[in-house]
Amino acid sequence: MTTISTDLIKKLREATSAGVLDCRKALEAAEGDFDKAVDILREKGLATAAKRAGRTASEGVIDVYSHGNGRVCVMVEVNCETDFVGRSEVFRNFAHEIALQIAAASPLYIREEDIPQEVLDKEAAIATAKAREEGKPEAIIPRIVEGSLTKFKDEFVLLRQKYIRDESKTVQDLLNETVVSTGENIIIRRFARWALGETTQEEA
Repeated sequence: MTTISTDLIKKLREATSAGVLDCRKALEAAEGDFDKAVDILREKGLATAAKRAGRTASEGVIDVYSHGNGRVCVMVEVNCETDFVGRSEVFRNFAHEIALQIAAASPLYIREEDIPQEVLDKEAAIATAKAREEGKPEAIIPRIVEGSLTKFKDEFVLLRQKYIRDESKTVQDLLNETVVSTGENIIIRRFARWALGETTQEEA
C-alpha cells in the first residue's frame, strides 16, 4: 500500500475542506495521486459538502431519545441552514440516528478537535507505560502510542465511530451523505447522555 504523508493529507484537506479520514481514504484509493484524490472526493460529493461547511447553520432540531424503559436518555442538537430542511424527513431521521448512535456507543466528544490536550497526553502516557511494562523495544513505542491514541479516538469521538447500523461507514460518512442529500451545511452542535445510576463529571 502506498504510504500517504501527513503533509499530502493536509494539502488535500486545505484544497477540498473534506475531513482528514476522507482525505486519507481518497489518497489511498488514488495511490497517492493528488488530482485523482480530489476527483474521488468530488465524485462522492464530499468536496461539495465541504464547501457548504462555511454556511451558517442555525435551524434544526433537538432530538430526545429514551432507551431501556428510561434507563438511558440522550438529547442532541443538530443544526441545518433552513427551517425547510429542518422539518424534512431526511434531516429528522438523521438527527434521530445520531441520538441512537450516542445512546448505543457512548461517545465523549463530537469531533477529534474537541478532545482536551491533557486527555490525549494522559492516554499517551498510559500507552507508553504499558508498552514498557510489556518489554516492547523503545524504537517501536511511539508507533504503539500512536495506535493506542487512534483506537481511543475511534471509540470516543462521535464522528469517528462506526455507524451502528452499518459498520462499513463512520458517523462522519453518514453526516456527509446527509449534507449531500439535503444540500445544506449540517452540524451536530452538542449532546448529553445520561444513564441511570451513573455519576456525572460535575458530581464526581
